Amino acid sequence: MNWSMPRPVLQVVAALIGVACVGAFAMGVATAPQKSRLPGQRADAATGEPLQAQAQEAVALGDERIEGAAPPPELSDEEKARLADEKEAREEAAALAKAAAGVMPAAAATSAAPAVEAAPQVAPAAPPTPKVEEPPF
Repeated sequence: MNWSMPRPVLQVVAALIGVACVGAFAMGVATAPQKSRLPGQRADAATGEPLQAQAQEAVALGDERIEGAAPPPELSDEEKARLADEKEAREEAAALAKAAAGVMPAAAATSAAPAVEAAPQVAPAAPPTPKVEEPPF
């Protein structure tokens, strides 16, 4: 081969590269810790504590996480009737609020006022549960 430098210069450069490699390896061996540790393990020889703490918090995959939440139980006839009454009361209250905002005859105002007071207090509905996504595989 035809090199661009004389052979003795190439030998000196190769020797310097070799010395740098051997020196880097020796420094790595000299500065390495005496005993190796697992990730998350402390240097004070407390073996396995972080791993055990995590293992206690772990939860196995259940049918609910795999297949999704079970459908809500069916309502009884009394619960359906109560919900229908509450819905009617809300609609009446909304109609009365609209009527109160506009011009309302005096006779309708006096007859509608007791219905507003008799309407039960309805708690706000709970937010809907998010849909469970299917796994990508």
